Parts: sequence; C-alpha cells; structure tokens
Amino acid sequence: MDTEKVKNIKRILVGVDDSEDAQLAFRVAMRRAIELDATLIITSILESNEMNVYQALSRDYVHGERSDLEKHIQEYKKVALEAGVKKVETVISEGNAGEQIVKTVIPQTQPDLLIIGALSKAGIKKYFGSQAAYIVKNSPVSVLVVR
Repeated sequence: MDTEKVKNIKRILVGVDDSEDAQLAFRVAMRRAIELDATLIITSILESNEMNVYQALSRDYVHGERSDLEKHIQEYKKVALEAGVKKVETVISEGNAGEQIVKTVIPQTQPDLLIIGALSKAGIKKYFGSQAAYIVKNSPVSVLVVR
C-alpha cells in the first residue's frame, strides 16, 4: 500500500459481532488505529433476520436487544481505549448488516478504511451471499477483510 495513502487514514470503521473473525478484525483495527493515530469507529448491527416475527413486532423485545447491544459495544470501546486507541466512537444500526454498513454507517461516519471479518455470525449468508462480499462490492471506501 502506498505510504502516503496509509498516512491519510484517519478514521477506521470496524464491524463487530461475536464471531471469531469479527474479533480478529477488531484486534487488527485497534492495532492499525494505534499505529496511525486514527479514530476507531466500532459498529454493530442489530439484525432483524435473527428475530422471529413476534420478537420483531414487540417494541420491548427490540428495545431490550438494542440496549444489550449498546452495552456490548461499550465493552468493545473500553477494550480499545485500554489497548491504547486514543479516539473511539461507536455506532449501532438496525437491519441487514451489509446494507446498513454501506448505506447508513459509512455515510454517517465518513471512514477512510473499513475492516471486517470474512464471515458473519448470522446464518443469512447461506441464503443471500456473504455480508463481506456485499460490503466489498458496494463500499465507497477501501475494505480490509480479515480471515
């Protein structure tokens, strides 16, 4: 990678869930953020495909799931700060992970680089194709896919 382009990376977005490759992507993103003195933006998506129809229609259930996700993403933020990342932001969105990252989170956060795991914890990829493949194909910013 061109050294000048690497120096211009000031905002790194990382997508997290509890899958092994997302955990690895998070560690890679922290390391890059520290090396480049970049802001680390941690995002997680509340995927409606993981809820049954009754859960999706229940305001209390969705609110509870979102609240749990907000607490969980704050744990990621704490880990990043303790690891030495100076600036950390968090973003939660709801819907299809790939689409939300590309269409909502990236425009909202304006990252220079997106780091994601190759697989997602959701089983949806077997029906619609890999979330990572969708993101790589449609992202307006460079994507580093971690295996």
